[in-house]
Amino acid sequence: MNHQHHSHVLQLDIQGTPQAWITLEQAALHVATGSVAWVQGDGPLRTLRGGWNRASARQSRIDVYPIVALGGTARINLFEVVPAPAKHKLFRRDRHTCAYCGQRFAERELQCEHIVPASRGGGWTWMNLVSACAGCNGRKADRTPEEAGMPLVYLPYVPSRFESFLLEGRHIRADVHDWLASRLPKQSRLN
Repeated sequence: MNHQHHSHVLQLDIQGTPQAWITLEQAALHVATGSVAWVQGDGPLRTLRGGWNRASARQSRIDVYPIVALGGTARINLFEVVPAPAKHKLFRRDRHTCAYCGQRFAERELQCEHIVPASRGGGWTWMNLVSACAGCNGRKADRTPEEAGMPLVYLPYVPSRFESFLLEGRHIRADVHDWLASRLPKQSRLN
């Protein structure tokens, strides 16, 4: 498998909690400034070469791994930060399945559906959003599932931090995907 197009690095805090996807250049800067506590992966994502040292006649090099953990203490507990819902992440969370008819659809055929309609105070939150096909969404209209006689075939949930990074749907290297997947909650739909 060609790893060259996997150019994003998963940045973690010292405890191994995902913080962000960063560029190769940002990761190299963390390595160069000594702020990386540990790395993970099946080998370097890329080796960057720098200038030559006149005294040793050796070229400087920085190995950038696909997962880097930064040293120091985290300023906030990232597990208390709820990942923001996004359309593509919602469809992946729900496995491209309509919450009302249970059929699977292509992403372009799905809509974000408010369980409690927005017009009635239903928010854009993980617990009030499900994936729905156009037919079911139109039939439910501006009603709750109970009022429309359309019970949900699955319940919404708030993804964990690890799930959220997988739901972004980037082209993730196999070793990074496996690292994140091994940390999913037992009840995750992504298992």
